[in-house]
Amino acid sequence: MLNLLLFITFLYGCILGSFFNVVGLRIPKKKSIVVSRSACPICGHKLKAFELIPVLSYLIQGGKCRGCKSRISPIYPIFELLTGVLFMTAPLVIGWSGELVVALTLISMFMIIIVSDIHYMLIPDKILIWFAGIFLLERIVWPLNPWWDSLLGAVTGFILLLVIAIVSKGGMGGGDVKLYALLGLVLGFKLVLLSFFLSTLFGAVIGGLALLFKIVKRRQPIPFGPFIAAGTLTAYYWGSELIDLYIHFLNQG
Repeated sequence: MLNLLLFITFLYGCILGSFFNVVGLRIPKKKSIVVSRSACPICGHKLKAFELIPVLSYLIQGGKCRGCKSRISPIYPIFELLTGVLFMTAPLVIGWSGELVVALTLISMFMIIIVSDIHYMLIPDKILIWFAGIFLLERIVWPLNPWWDSLLGAVTGFILLLVIAIVSKGGMGGGDVKLYALLGLVLGFKLVLLSFFLSTLFGAVIGGLALLFKIVKRRQPIPFGPFIAAGTLTAYYWGSELIDLYIHFLNQG
């Protein structure tokens, strides 16, 4: 029964991953996510229902458009699979509780943000406002302990990133500042600080490797959204254990 639930969660994640990709691509361009049908960006071929099956359509079509035979980016099926895996992993870490709703919402927001940030180096305000309302409602229903930790986390996340944005003179975007205020609401004071530390660590390590292997050029802007997602989910899932481990090492010293 558990395996079946996990498989269903995986399938929902793949389906929603396809939708999140559309949202992340269209919202920054102020395009409708409801009215306009998906189409090939090369020839304009309108995709039919059987061409929109997550992952499978890509494999069946050999990774090519049925209209012009141009190559379809593998990012699409990879993104759908990643969303499915993250959805399936969440209940294994969080458990089948109300907090799972918060976890799936957090994953959903990050999937949209990653697409938008990778393609446009932008985290749209519309996305953040939409999810702010959802997270506020969820934290009323499933509050942190103590409940005011959400408020303290939101203020901390906002001020921390605002100060860094001012000191770095634009090195940190306004979208990142607003995003961390929202993450503070979800995570609370301690975990939002850990989230930022881990996000910066992941960004520094991966960015350094990308420079070393000449994947990116020096001073070339790199989207920070994927690193924020990785750092935040790590802190959200295992933050308490990491903090306890750190305190243990301090006491041993």
